[in-house]
Amino acid sequence: MSFFQVGWSPDMKSKSKIFALKYRPQTFKDLIGQHEVSSTIFNSVRQKKTANAYLFTGIRGVGKTTFARILAKSLNCDNGVDNLCVDNFCNNCQSIANSNHIDVLEIDAASKTGVDDVRELIEFSRYRPSIANYKIFIIDEVHMLSKQAFNALLKTMEEPPEYLKFIFATTEIKKIPITVISRCQRYDLSRISSLELYSYLKKIITKESKNVEDDALKLIVKISEGSVRDALSLLDRALLSKNQSELLTFEECQNIFGYADKSSYISLLENILSGKELEVLQGYKNLYNAGVEPQVFLNEILEILYYLKNINYIKLDGNNFSLSDSDYKKIKLLSNQIETGQILLFWEFTLKTIKEINIVNNQNLSLEMYIMQLMYIYQKNNIKINREETTNKNHQAEKTKILKNKVETVSQIKNINQEEEALFKDDSSKDKNQIPIKNINDLITMCINKKELSLKFELENNVNLVTFVQNRIEISFNEKLNKNFVKDLSSKLYEWTNTRWIISFSKQKGEMTVKEKKEVEKKNFLKEIIETDEYNYLLNIFPDIELISRETIKKND
Repeated sequence: MSFFQVGWSPDMKSKSKIFALKYRPQTFKDLIGQHEVSSTIFNSVRQKKTANAYLFTGIRGVGKTTFARILAKSLNCDNGVDNLCVDNFCNNCQSIANSNHIDVLEIDAASKTGVDDVRELIEFSRYRPSIANYKIFIIDEVHMLSKQAFNALLKTMEEPPEYLKFIFATTEIKKIPITVISRCQRYDLSRISSLELYSYLKKIITKESKNVEDDALKLIVKISEGSVRDALSLLDRALLSKNQSELLTFEECQNIFGYADKSSYISLLENILSGKELEVLQGYKNLYNAGVEPQVFLNEILEILYYLKNINYIKLDGNNFSLSDSDYKKIKLLSNQIETGQILLFWEFTLKTIKEINIVNNQNLSLEMYIMQLMYIYQKNNIKINREETTNKNHQAEKTKILKNKVETVSQIKNINQEEEALFKDDSSKDKNQIPIKNINDLITMCINKKELSLKFELENNVNLVTFVQNRIEISFNEKLNKNFVKDLSSKLYEWTNTRWIISFSKQKGEMTVKEKKEVEKKNFLKEIIETDEYNYLLNIFPDIELISRETIKKND
């Protein structure tokens, strides 16, 4: 659900007001987003079960301060919460809406951060309200208060006078002490859905008699990222470039906000995969000349990569304003040209570039090199994949040809199965020590066969295994483990199997080491022997004996 409907402020007829102020909701009925929050607060006021302190948190522009003011009005309105002022505002609602009510104090914590400011507030709270039912303190961006200021508030918040209410708003809930949060009734305000925000903007332009393309509105919704205030400010800014009756187009919005169409990024990626270097550079320069910021460019690439990976699970509907029908079809076709492993490689490389982009002075040059590297990575991996496929096909064809020739010339005494055994006998005996590595015991056996005793020692004594799957080993961190273990083992595994293995550390505890397992097995085995009648019989005869191990002695015939 979206944040709010088109609500009218007390002096909404003033054409000079910006949209964000002109269309700020004034009652609970104006609020159509955060339905659970608004209904809960409305019922608590109606049933006179209001909290001592309220805490509203969420991203910018989703209505934290608006909720605080509506709550303050509902507590102090002369007509009561069921008949909250809509058109003809009472004195209390009018003063609260204009932020000049004597009993409703709205404070910006960014400028009033000290303990002395809070002490003045507490001192002021000792006096009963002058004209309203409740004295209310609205503290915006409350996380900016100092630690001492928060501590000064604690006692008053927990047991305030019956006429006093605190309403806090913040964008950074993690910076508020838990002792303060626990004394508040907390409400988390979510982002506004794209569809509801789009419908809201449509109502705005209808009331304003403006002419705006649907795609232009969708672009504003996308850029606003779920913030109503951002969406209204962007719409206000875009409409300033037009006269009353002129149409605001999608292309004009792109130029105003310095935003490039997603199809430009898709075309750029198509050229990267096709190896068209000149077209790739020209495509990037067009985006650069359009004013696209480096961080925005890289984040758009990440979004395209996400769609490439998950396009089969994405459906176009009214809530998805990121992809047009044509873009969806292009990405669908493009996803068939690139392997999942390559997409993930591009993703990791893009994240790495985002971290390193601020190191260089000329970020434009860095991004040009980045897209060239993407092209190189794709071409190199493609050549490797094609080479492996060709090699496998040639090898299979050669085997088939040899088998066919052998079968044709074999005598009738030999059957085909005997000939196949003779044909592949030499291949299987090339390396008698070669065994498949399916678990850690196979790996230890391979180390013994290859005389890699240091690796064997580490595997048996210092490796706590988490998972061992095909070409991937995950172990828990062990301080005793040799610092070169991962590098040495990866190198040897590639040498032995001609395949890249991934060896990674995990936060999980992992299994016992091989040596520890053997010791546990030995203890359990000896424990079983100690509990036998034979051992107890010997113990009665020789009280000082101690069982250390058991060995089987083979008798001579």
